[in-house]
Amino acid sequence: MTRTAPRICPLCEATCGLTLVIDTHGGPMDEHAGHHREHVSGARGDTDDVFSHGYICPKGASFPGLDNDPDRLARPLVKRDGRFVEVDWDEALDVAVSRLRTVIAEHGGSSVGFYLGNPSAHTIAGTMYAPLLVRALGTRNVFSAGTLDQIPKQAATGYLFGHAGTFAVPDLDRTDHLVVIGANPVVSNGSMTTAADFPGKLKALRHRGGRLTVIDPARTRTARLADTHLAPRPGTDAALLAGVVTCLFDEGLVVDDLGGIGQYVQGVDELRREISDLTPERVAPYCDVPAEDIRGLARAIAASPSAAVYGRLGTTAVEFGTLGSWLIDVVNILTGNLDRPGGVMFPTAPTAPAPRPPGPGRGFRTGRWRSRVSGHPEVAGELPAVAMAEEFETPGDGRLRALVTLAGNPVLSAPNGGRLATALGSADVVVCVDPYLNETTRHADVILPPPRPSQSPHYDAILNNLAVRATARYSQPVLPLPDGRPDEAEIVCRLILGLSGVDADPGLVDEQVIAATLAKEVTDPHSPVAGREVASLVAMLPDAPGHQRRLDMMMRIGAHGDAFGAREGLTFADVLAAPHGIDLGPMRPRLPGILRTASGKIELAPDPLIGDLARLRAAVDTEQGPDDQGALLLVGRRHLRSNNSWMHNLPALTGGTNRCTLQIHPDDAMRLGIDGLATVRGAGGSLTVPVEVTADIKPGVASIPHGWGHDDAESRLHVAAAEPGVNVNALNDGTRLDPLSGTAVLNGLRVEIGPA
Repeated sequence: MTRTAPRICPLCEATCGLTLVIDTHGGPMDEHAGHHREHVSGARGDTDDVFSHGYICPKGASFPGLDNDPDRLARPLVKRDGRFVEVDWDEALDVAVSRLRTVIAEHGGSSVGFYLGNPSAHTIAGTMYAPLLVRALGTRNVFSAGTLDQIPKQAATGYLFGHAGTFAVPDLDRTDHLVVIGANPVVSNGSMTTAADFPGKLKALRHRGGRLTVIDPARTRTARLADTHLAPRPGTDAALLAGVVTCLFDEGLVVDDLGGIGQYVQGVDELRREISDLTPERVAPYCDVPAEDIRGLARAIAASPSAAVYGRLGTTAVEFGTLGSWLIDVVNILTGNLDRPGGVMFPTAPTAPAPRPPGPGRGFRTGRWRSRVSGHPEVAGELPAVAMAEEFETPGDGRLRALVTLAGNPVLSAPNGGRLATALGSADVVVCVDPYLNETTRHADVILPPPRPSQSPHYDAILNNLAVRATARYSQPVLPLPDGRPDEAEIVCRLILGLSGVDADPGLVDEQVIAATLAKEVTDPHSPVAGREVASLVAMLPDAPGHQRRLDMMMRIGAHGDAFGAREGLTFADVLAAPHGIDLGPMRPRLPGILRTASGKIELAPDPLIGDLARLRAAVDTEQGPDDQGALLLVGRRHLRSNNSWMHNLPALTGGTNRCTLQIHPDDAMRLGIDGLATVRGAGGSLTVPVEVTADIKPGVASIPHGWGHDDAESRLHVAAAEPGVNVNALNDGTRLDPLSGTAVLNGLRVEIGPA
């Protein structure tokens, strides 16, 4: 017999709704009870889901394989005499806490590092509890996949709008012209823009007479749909966009009053003055794009009734990632496309704060602390991931001696992972909350595996803040937890309490957050619950798990909330009663209320970004393209059936086009005498890679996908190990960073390629 249950997909940023098929008889043996258990046997798109309307991609369809993966850890592992042994939960947590507390007592909280991985963005534990764990550790040595990905976007957003989380996303459903730079959303399903069925949205754009422009050195699946495809030299997007900006100024294409937001913007004249010499003609040779094409792009954006410029990893994981991210929003602002339907807008999530009167805020700044060894400045609360190894290796006060990871695999995902692996061997203790024994967790002393996704609740606390349409959706666990098995939030809460020396119910963590939040809200004259009694508000929260009580509080005091009964609005009970979600409508204008800059305005020409233009000018005038001796510029690429390093262990997602190959243009293959296998050499090492010759990539450019290299004999990823691929990060020594964000340069790296 079977039954079905709705579930939000946790496998990428599209957050599609799934209908899971549950087999209620037979199936795999329960790892604890010793009898057959219910299990997820199928997944299809949820046609009633208010956000995705039935769309599903191969990753979503693989949910049963992920849920039933026999390599998932069912019990905690503790390393004894160099070997992992299974133990019960109390013992594992006691070992983890006692060893961490010993390190902290002897060396201070600064001796502990914390790493947050990409999958954490899709879990309640990773989004709602990770900051609390960092606070309990007492450390500022926080690292994440962000400095391998999107931190430049956060830094640029912070400088412009005053807060690193105030993202403007393209209004895909209403735009007349979508410009995609360094992204392949047909394959990735979108990123830093939460939108289900991106391919369908591009089809709808075409159907309503809209235009798609793609800027990418490869002819990706998205580029094949484009009306215009520009193929610049990798890593030159910031220069190309600077040329667009100067063209907008020079040709009088800047919209009067910036489309109605002029009163909220400062720095237009300064920007024009400081960027004026980066003309299309000057940057064209560096970008390898004709100046007239750059001017044509500027004119096309300016002439469109509405337009949205959107950039992703190809614009962030490069040496000018922060400048490029800033200039994307500058183009949107100058053409009158910020905060308007069809342009780029600021989402309003179910838990977004209620509107407050506009006015100056604290603003955004970096470098509030620095890394001990190389002095890297903190950006958005993080230090560069590539700095972890040296912080373990280098003696002296404050040396890292312990690491806690949450769903992260930096040994594989970060440049020069071999160095980090060696460094972790010197750590006093490594504690990993992770479902797999992988390239990083194999170095752990304690591994605390979270339950399977079917046994876990789901709420997109972060990704809702990037959604192109506001919805409120929550997934209950569709299968029960075995007796004695903590969920992931409880695992993290027990670590938090243990580090604090508190022996209490894990729900105490949530109650402390609730009490502190409401105490602040009732004293804020602009809060919807100003002047009310905290105790009476707490009494109105549901008798439910702690994360549900917190979500109810956040929703009720939020922009869509009922203000604890003071008005008509959203409560968590409403969301629970709507298993396919509640549609809260399209994005709406939000300026100036979301601005938190010191001036209370959009600061179009912040000093750090204007100052970095000098570095861009130097690159434009001095850097050359690939030479005739075999040097090419390396970029990554996305597969529809892959997501970074953590989805290669599922049979349904392996094979076919999901392969780890070196893609090069036929002209380069012939010039270099490459056929079958190639040797690729970079600053960090060399690899031997199967070659895929294709005209879909620009001459002088090579591509290897990120996240492969599963050849570690001590990992337990049997499917991934059968087709390990190569780890492209082994070519990268991690020394090249975008200085404004600390993000590793992963695209546009020079490599030498020859026959194997």
